[in-house]
Amino acid sequence: MSAEVYGQREVRRARYAVGTVFAVHGAVTGSFATRVPWIQDHAGVSPGQLGLALAFPALGASVAMPLAGRISHRFGARTALRGLIALWTLALVLPSVAPNLLTLCLALFVYGATAGVSDVAMNALGVEVENRLDRSIMSGLHGLWSVGALIGSAAGTLAAHLGTDARLHHALAAGVLTAVGVAAAGRVLDLRSAVDEEPPPRFALPPRSALLIGAIGFCAVFAEGASLDWSAVYLRDRLDASAGLAAACTTGFTLTMAVARIAGDRVVDRYGAVRTVRASGVVAVGGGLLIVLAQHPAAAMAGFALTGLGIAVVVPLCFAAAGRSGSNPSLAIAGVATITYTSGLIAPSAIGLLAQATSLMVSFALVTVLSCGLVGFAGVLRGGDRVKSVRPDAAVPGPRA
Repeated sequence: MSAEVYGQREVRRARYAVGTVFAVHGAVTGSFATRVPWIQDHAGVSPGQLGLALAFPALGASVAMPLAGRISHRFGARTALRGLIALWTLALVLPSVAPNLLTLCLALFVYGATAGVSDVAMNALGVEVENRLDRSIMSGLHGLWSVGALIGSAAGTLAAHLGTDARLHHALAAGVLTAVGVAAAGRVLDLRSAVDEEPPPRFALPPRSALLIGAIGFCAVFAEGASLDWSAVYLRDRLDASAGLAAACTTGFTLTMAVARIAGDRVVDRYGAVRTVRASGVVAVGGGLLIVLAQHPAAAMAGFALTGLGIAVVVPLCFAAAGRSGSNPSLAIAGVATITYTSGLIAPSAIGLLAQATSLMVSFALVTVLSCGLVGFAGVLRGGDRVKSVRPDAAVPGPRA
């Protein structure tokens, strides 16, 4: 990377820009999640077929995410993120216009590919800014992602309540989010590779540390992906909730995620990553049990809210731990991102297929079991605890190779 020097003011501005990109990314996800029942009905697919279609974002993301480093190396971090976030926001339109199972699968493949590669790029920039500021910000950045998801899901709730066609809803949302995302991405750190620097490999196995960190992230993101894409369906199909109330459940879930993540940096600084995640795991398990045992929509909504509260800070701590592990933090971040993001995209498919074979209640019992992993394996996140090494007012060195 180049030897450019950034002062604290520039890095703080870059933090706000990256935070805005996180919010835009989350808004796309929230906009999509609340309209999954509409998309299912429009495409005319069964729960099992919907589960199959929701596996295609995972396939797209798995193919695309390892390319993020190569793209950033060639175009620079700023230009790369600007292009990738635009592709992701525009991809929101695709699932709602798919008229059948085949086109829905193709649309979701592109949707997942653009989501995954932009996710890796923005998280890598987030960890870089956190290291330069020498204070925890990753939980807050992911909190802004949840705020964006909350805004997107709130708009989706309103659209569902009014019976608005999701094609119109998503076209309008994509236009607004593309404009905001591209503008924000133009103000992130302009990290560029040195002329003689060897480009990163297109595909490389992540280090062992990333696999261990990714395992606990897998448990948390599985619960997140299942809740985002299936909470509305769960309330509608199992508890006979109205379309508006079902969509509101997704909004409540994202609300608790946002609140917990925004407060997460202070909590982690006080109690440490391991204790925080263990306590969070207990809360997530309690929420899962409440969902499974619920006989009324209000109880299930409370369960989803507790689940969101319990898993909120886990993923930010996974990225923070990866960024401080081993001799190649970039590779570790990409490895953890691939594992956790793929988990979130696999989860909806797994929930649908298991629901087709058994029931949605059994599917969320699996989510509850996986949440127990947060309690048992929190120790792998010790690297997520911040260790101060730079004076707050010091000049910030340029990008590291």
